[in-house]
Amino acid sequence: MLLRFLLVCLAGAAGTGTRYLVSLGAGKLLGAAFPWGTLFVNLAGCFLIAAIVHASLVKTSGVSDLTRLVLTTGFMGGLTTYSSFNLETTTLLRDGSYRLAATNFGVTVVGCFVAGMLGLAAARAIFGA
Repeated sequence: MLLRFLLVCLAGAAGTGTRYLVSLGAGKLLGAAFPWGTLFVNLAGCFLIAAIVHASLVKTSGVSDLTRLVLTTGFMGGLTTYSSFNLETTTLLRDGSYRLAATNFGVTVVGCFVAGMLGLAAARAIFGA
């Protein structure tokens, strides 16, 4: 249990570092007018988490449960949490839970935007504009 925790934490740090480096590199190469780095890690994260989870379900792939945990919760969690949102929503769709998938999508996108605006408003009220 402790080893799993430490491996997830270490992989999370690697994912966070990767996100930082990708954002720096994308900003230098493509400019800072658009958040290219965030877009790249979100796209890569969605691709990788789906591939890793599928590979872990195919018993001949050699991807163990521990490897899946470390790569998805750890590395991908540090790289981007959007990948988890994407996997959970596509899993709902795959399982035929269309209403839940739409609810998750809508509430997450709209709810997170509203929460961000409320957080900004709260910080402005506390610390000033």
